[in-house]
Amino acid sequence: MSARVDSVHVSPTHTFSKSTTPQIELVEGVGVRGDAHAGTTVRHRSRVAANPSQPNLRQVHLIHAELLEELGMTGHRVGPGQLGENITTVGIDLLDLPVGARLHIADAVVIVTGLRNPCQQINDFQPGLLKKVLRKDDSGQVHKLAGVMGVVARSGTVRPGEAIAVELPPEPHYALTGV
Repeated sequence: MSARVDSVHVSPTHTFSKSTTPQIELVEGVGVRGDAHAGTTVRHRSRVAANPSQPNLRQVHLIHAELLEELGMTGHRVGPGQLGENITTVGIDLLDLPVGARLHIADAVVIVTGLRNPCQQINDFQPGLLKKVLRKDDSGQVHKLAGVMGVVARSGTVRPGEAIAVELPPEPHYALTGV
């Protein structure tokens, strides 16, 4: 299966889940038009409280639909947009991308900046869900599975079904960490 957009989502307010829509408009240097998290500086409330002038490395949130399927097999029914993502993808291993990977979606380009930091709001949404998206392996290493964050490098409209092409950055590649 080739990488593609499964669905797109937006919320003009700081709600946990986002509404599914037929298309979203990505705006270079800003994020998703009409989304509460769009802006050149941080928009996530906890980060605004810490330092409102930091650059917004979380303009676009992407989650792979395969995670939602996996969560379903553990008894958690989670649909597209319900974990707050703007773009739900299919056929791409988002978590294994390096920092700086460029995702070409139609005319738009999103540069991957890091992993989403899962927080208590995920348990507020569904009790026990945080442990499913924030796991420790046998060596004690924590794995963040709740998708990736990115910034918009080129504006464009994104719709379900659009192909996603990955352009890797020059080597050396650096693993994603939380942003």
